[in-house]
Amino acid sequence: MVKVKDKSSVHFHFQDLAPNLKARRKLKDFLTFLFKNEKKNLAELNYIFCTDKFLLKINKQYLKHDYYTDIISFDLSDSPKEIVGEIYISLPRVKQNARFFKQRFSNELLRVMFHGALHLCGYEDETIQQQAQMKTKEEYYLGRYSSLVPRRTVS
Repeated sequence: MVKVKDKSSVHFHFQDLAPNLKARRKLKDFLTFLFKNEKKNLAELNYIFCTDKFLLKINKQYLKHDYYTDIISFDLSDSPKEIVGEIYISLPRVKQNARFFKQRFSNELLRVMFHGALHLCGYEDETIQQQAQMKTKEEYYLGRYSSLVPRRTVS
């Protein structure tokens, strides 16, 4: 497993719903590794797992978007030298996407978690080129993580 010894902090919070996150410490260490690998200094990262309704409310309130989404990332950094972020993930939306894309829920959830982290590292997905780059990065980190951690880490 990737060992990262620094003072960064990754936390998981649950709003009404909670995935069965196994190997949490390894996942937190890996997320810290992702930022280090992208040459970013992670100070604090909070994942908030929630319902569609909860995330829709955030989407409307903060982004002025009136539609469902699987993830919203907020960069709360005061300095460009340290990343502080919150990532909200709709578990029902991730489950629906997993069925649509014929993926295991655990894989889709990890993909979305890495996707949010990559946004905080500065990657965008507005254009076709940016989407391709984001997809490549997601696949890279999914591959690295699955080679380090047993398959059933999320259910």
